[in-house]
Order: sequence, then structure tokens, then C-alpha cells
Amino acid sequence: MSSTQAALKKPPASKPQKMRSLQRGETLAGLLFVSPMLIGVSVLVLLPIIATVVLGFADWNFVQGWDGIRWIGLQNYEHLLSDSMFLRSLRNNLIFLLTVPVYMLISMVLAILIDRYVYLKGYFKVAYFMPYISNIVAVAVVWQVLFQPSYGPINEMLKALGISDPPKWIADPNYALISIMMISVWISIGFNLIIYIAGLQAIPKDLYEAADIDGANAWVKFRRITLPLLSPTSFFLLVTGIISTFKVFDIIAVMTQGGPIGSTTMMVWYLYDTAFVNLKVGYASSIGVVLFAFVMLITLIQWIAQKKWVNY
Repeated sequence: MSSTQAALKKPPASKPQKMRSLQRGETLAGLLFVSPMLIGVSVLVLLPIIATVVLGFADWNFVQGWDGIRWIGLQNYEHLLSDSMFLRSLRNNLIFLLTVPVYMLISMVLAILIDRYVYLKGYFKVAYFMPYISNIVAVAVVWQVLFQPSYGPINEMLKALGISDPPKWIADPNYALISIMMISVWISIGFNLIIYIAGLQAIPKDLYEAADIDGANAWVKFRRITLPLLSPTSFFLLVTGIISTFKVFDIIAVMTQGGPIGSTTMMVWYLYDTAFVNLKVGYASSIGVVLFAFVMLITLIQWIAQKKWVNY
């Protein structure tokens, strides 16, 4: 074979360069399309997180401007350990976690009943979902009327049942947090119900038919089929539910403002009060870091534990 023929059989040298140029162009086009999202996430999420971590080591009132920043190291975190209001807000948040298994259980039972034994399923889905999508101010006004100590419908019903001295609900430090928890359960049932119904409809009907042939009763089918196959749905709702309990703010801001006597103060409300009422931005940032650490720790524990009870 002559050298001329060998040269003709070789691929042109410019082909790899064209491929690299094409890949570079596709990469730039992709970055161009996602750049609005990346810029938004960076400016609205990443930078505030970094600023919060940095300001957690400072004593700063933002009214004083940047010149008012005074770096104090770990003093904010040391102060948190002796801050009675912060410890109370942390305790309230941990108590508030009890709402998650309560409304998950109620939602699962309702979902099973609606999915299998109830006509007009669409009506019940909408009816239970309405509190979740309703304006929080309207919800708060309704529950303030229901919980009114003197003439509210709930206390009037309790008096009719023979309870002469019913609770004062949101006006009583001993019952205020319980009242907020009841409202949270009522609001959250709708969302969990819809997700559970979707999970139930994804379970193959053949499994229930085989169980019927084997003579399994309703409890056995629930324990051996429904509950295990709903475990991924339950895990999703458990993680999102626990995270949402650490973000409770709106219902407290509208109804109690953390009172009475701090009985309904949660970590997010205390953070807001510290930063925007008392103007202690550095101390509020340290609260935010601790809140983030709590959420990450609980989520990590759940993620590790799910390997033992979640069936995919």
C-alpha cells in the first residue's frame, strides 16, 4: 500500500476537534439554561446559609451597619446553653414532634376507609385537603373563635357534657401548646391523606386476592401487606413532617406570638423575635445554626433507621 493510500484512510485530524467543540458548546448551552436557577439558589439560599454560619460568631445589631460587627467566637453558643427561653423553645419543639405520628396514624386510617369503603372519594379528598391549602389567617381566626374561653363552641359543648370548668385553651399556659398541636394535626391530615391514598392505589390488588384465597382476615392483610408496602410513603411523610415541625411559625405568629408566658415559643419564632424585635442578629444566627443542626441530625437518624423498617 502506498503512502498516499494510507494517508487517505486516516480520519481527518479536525474530527476530534469538532467533537470537542460540539461538547463545549453543549456544555455552555446547558450552563446558560440552568444559570437563572443557579444564580437564584446561590443568592437566596447558599449565601444566606454561609452568612448565618459566619454571623453566629459575632455580636451584631444590623442597625449599626457593618462597622458594628464584633467577633466574639463561641460566646453565642455558650449563652444558648444557659438561655432559659431558648431551652424552653427547644423543649416545645420536641413536644410538638408528637403531632407527626398522631396525624400520620389518623391519615392512614382515613385513607384506607376512603379508598376501600367510601363512595364519593373525590368529595372526601377535597374536604380533608381544604384546611391544608386554606389561608393560615382564616384558619387562625376560626380556631380562635372555637377556643374562646367564655363562649367558644368547644367550651360550650364541654359544659353541656358536665365539665363545669373547661380549659382556657390558647389563653392558658398549660393548654396553649396542646391547642396549637391540635390545630396542626387538623391542618396536616389532608396532605398526608392524599399521599397515603396514592400509596394505597399503588399496591397490587393481586396480593389482596391471594390473601383472600388463603383465608387471611382484614387485620392480617393490613399487617402483612398494607403496612409494609406503605412504609416508603410513611418514611417520606415522617421525614417531611418532622422537618415541618421545626419550621412552625405562621400559626404561632397569628394566634399566640409565643405566649402566654412563652408556652408556645418555638425555635423559629424565638429566632424571629431575637433577630427582628430585639435586633440581635448574631445571636439569632447561632439559633439558626443549632436549628439546622437539629434538623440534619434527626433526618440522618431517620435515614439510617429506615433500612430496618422501610420495604422498597
